[in-house]
Amino acid sequence: MIRALVTGGSGTIGAAIARALAASGAHVYVHAYQQFTRAEQVAAEIIAQGGSAAATGFDITDPADTAAKLDSLLAEGAIQIIVNNAGIHDDAVMPAMSPVQWSRVIDVSLNGFFNVTQPLLLPMIRKRWGRIINISSVAAIAGNRGQVNYAAAKAGLHGATRALSLELASRGITVNTVAPGIIASPSIADLFPPSTIDQLVPMKRAGQPEEVADLVVFLASARAGYISGQLISINGGMI
Repeated sequence: MIRALVTGGSGTIGAAIARALAASGAHVYVHAYQQFTRAEQVAAEIIAQGGSAAATGFDITDPADTAAKLDSLLAEGAIQIIVNNAGIHDDAVMPAMSPVQWSRVIDVSLNGFFNVTQPLLLPMIRKRWGRIINISSVAAIAGNRGQVNYAAAKAGLHGATRALSLELASRGITVNTVAPGIIASPSIADLFPPSTIDQLVPMKRAGQPEEVADLVVFLASARAGYISGQLISINGGMI
């Protein structure tokens, strides 16, 4: 059984990805840190539906904590699907942004990508098959007022994806980025009322988490073996 790790698996998009990967036959590690109880719930839901999953908790901004936890997971075998989904917002226009706000957002999305992915590469390379999928955002492509830190962090994944895809292409490992637009979740209800979505999104609706998850599952499949180094938007035609 292929083993997958979804960081930020307690969130709306991460949970949808974890469920979809499990439905495709993978054993899924549902990661969380501050919302570990929620990750346990997602894993339990997957198991109740006949899938294979387990919750795992560690701070991806802490290299030592991450390495220790990944070592324990690797003792059970290589992780061959990595979905780097974890990310946070700490919004402010840049003249009012603090160094802590800048560093915290960069640390989770970009340093977290390195801390999680790097220790898993050699076991994946030895298997000569793997999928690395980084979750970015439309904000990293088009920009968004008040999110210079978030846009910079997620845009950094685009360059990392391209470079890493070149390093791993001959080993049967693909690396891609998925950039969602406005995706339905409890947290966006106040930020994007229907009138705003109608103005911003040509399709006149928010995307569904399951639509993002379906794209990720395809990129994680054998059918997507010739797709690598790509930035794929899923945003209802916004850009």
